[in-house]
Amino acid sequence: MSKRRRKFTSEQKFQIVIEAIKGERQISEIAAQYQVHPNQISNWKKQFLEKGATVFTTKADDSKKILEETQEDLFKKIGQQQYEIEWLKKLETCGVLEKREMISPDEKLSISRQCKLVSLNRSSLYYKSMPVKGKNIELMKRIDELYTDNPDFGSRQIRNSLRREGRKINRKRVQRLMRDMGIMAIFPGRNLSKPGIGSEHKVYPYLLRKLSISRPNQVWATDITYIRLAHGFVYLVAIIDWYSRKILSHEISTTMDQEFCISAYRRAVTQYGNPEILNSDQGSQFTSKEYRKLVLGSGATFSMDGKGRALDNIAIERFWRTLKYGEVYLKEYESVREAKDGIKAFIEKYNSRRPHTKHGISTPDEVFGVAA
Repeated sequence: MSKRRRKFTSEQKFQIVIEAIKGERQISEIAAQYQVHPNQISNWKKQFLEKGATVFTTKADDSKKILEETQEDLFKKIGQQQYEIEWLKKLETCGVLEKREMISPDEKLSISRQCKLVSLNRSSLYYKSMPVKGKNIELMKRIDELYTDNPDFGSRQIRNSLRREGRKINRKRVQRLMRDMGIMAIFPGRNLSKPGIGSEHKVYPYLLRKLSISRPNQVWATDITYIRLAHGFVYLVAIIDWYSRKILSHEISTTMDQEFCISAYRRAVTQYGNPEILNSDQGSQFTSKEYRKLVLGSGATFSMDGKGRALDNIAIERFWRTLKYGEVYLKEYESVREAKDGIKAFIEKYNSRRPHTKHGISTPDEVFGVAA
């Protein structure tokens, strides 16, 4: 029976060759110590002198090295994921504004990675709203009041109302201010935000006509409104349960993009489950691909207001009126933080301590909780 041939790793071959090159011992002595033929050592020495230590690398050694590198890379990725999970835990209950404030340089997370983790558009992180002139602020406050009282008013009727009050103003200026406030598109219909253009935006039919709404989570409605500050303005999105009139979620943003709408819907679904139907206007925030994917992926069906139909989203429109006359118009918010805290406190009171006329002496929280 033939003797099994001994195998040497590249490191072992390298050590044997180094001893041979030193010349402190004869090749035969080295061969005897390592149980290898002297001619083999001579061949290894020759190869080494010609090509260096890399000539002894084998496929097995390569595989071992690749495995070690793969494991090291995997451990790094696991560590990175754990770090990201811990970082995200800090933002679980934060709205879009808080998320933007918390994004900052981090040695383990780049700014772009932080934005991706919390689904923020990086460009919005650097957006700075233009300062609004004092005269325009006063006009926007009055336009908001007129619109809240007369949601069917377009720019022409608002201009006429302002002129009756003695203000010298043309229709073009009213249109620009309404556009800045996010209410330009209500004329001729009830549509607070501009409709999206192109294949990325899709409009759905209105499903609530003649529909009997008899239970919580059957229909939710969402919308965006303008909130005035002492020296500027912000946008508020809210989601209301149509049956109970409970406000399920809300977000405030300095920009009228889709991100705070997505955040509000995601938070409502996480806390209360998904609705059967979500009703909104045809604004680009709600018709965008990302928003539609989120809503449809949650198991809900889309319903959208028809153009020119002022009562299609009446549940949320009535809440805007209640909020503005019960909170916003009574305050002069000096900052976004002050507006956020004030509106949050009002919504908590509206949900838990204020009986809704639709349900007699019961609050929205009570109706939603009992019926659910």
